[in-house]
Amino acid sequence: MNYTTLPNTDIKISTICLGTMTFGNQNTETESHSQLDYAIERGINFIDTAEMYPIGGNAQIVGSTEKHIGSWINKIGTTQREKLVIATKIAGPNRGMEYIRQPLDFSKKSIHEAVELSLKNLQTDYIDLYQMHWPERIMNMFGQRGLNKIDTNWQENFSEVLSVYDGLIKEGKIKHIGVSNENPYGVMKFLQASEKHNLPRIATIQNPFSLLNRLFEVGLSEICLRENVCLLAYSPLAFGFLTGKYLNGFPENSRMKLFPNFTRYTNENSHKATKLYKDLAEANGLTLIQMAEAFVNQQSFVTSTIIGATTLQQLKENIDAFDVVLSEELLLEINKIQELHPNPAP
Repeated sequence: MNYTTLPNTDIKISTICLGTMTFGNQNTETESHSQLDYAIERGINFIDTAEMYPIGGNAQIVGSTEKHIGSWINKIGTTQREKLVIATKIAGPNRGMEYIRQPLDFSKKSIHEAVELSLKNLQTDYIDLYQMHWPERIMNMFGQRGLNKIDTNWQENFSEVLSVYDGLIKEGKIKHIGVSNENPYGVMKFLQASEKHNLPRIATIQNPFSLLNRLFEVGLSEICLRENVCLLAYSPLAFGFLTGKYLNGFPENSRMKLFPNFTRYTNENSHKATKLYKDLAEANGLTLIQMAEAFVNQQSFVTSTIIGATTLQQLKENIDAFDVVLSEELLLEINKIQELHPNPAP
């Protein structure tokens, strides 16, 4: 396992992060613990979750992912907990999840409530990395490529939000902060507010990045490289599409069969691009999974890649894929496919 540090911190993280959004719905508590045990055995020390998980959540199961991780943390004990980096997220508004809390915003009250509940669920005294799951303002994300009008109902509050986190950091309840599903505007505004008012600085951006979605390269990658903010790349396998298993329909009990409302990757160009990537991988003696995850891992602006699985065999295959190094020639061929079907799954 390779390790690096979160920018501007002394926190060492594995370059593979275990994503957990299946825990509590697709995976039982026992299965979740088995995945966590195996990940740690393989050298992963970085675990990502969110208050809204598991995926496909509702009022009955919301928070169960954190709870499954919490029961595992309780089982392994304080000494082992201190070797881990636990990241979680506060849900923002505009996603139809008002059952989490009302209002869903980044006010002081909401952030404090969310942090306290996550600490309770995770059975820990502190959160290593606390992220805003998506912005308060309505913007282009989750499948929407462009933005043609601004959210006039949202009032700029970057400094106010950072001030709340400043207090929580001083209390020892969180260590560092990050954003997720953010655009260059939001990232730079947070960085400017931090510098101007001597407030906590965001260390991470958790955004999608894969062979089917390389929008991060437009704007945000330069910010990462110049401002020393790291990308935590999620969905490197594009919700399972880049395994190739969806090229001939949706198998029973697969994620897309269980959650058909997630249409981000189901368009025609995603299918076309996936078929081309699969053929390219196999022509070079690789599986599509190996090529897809190695591609993400080799990007200079990617600090850690978030992987997820529903079985231990899938988890093993995902971790093993990071041993692959793609040649410059293969990377050029990948870029040719990107030019034919650019970012079909924004």
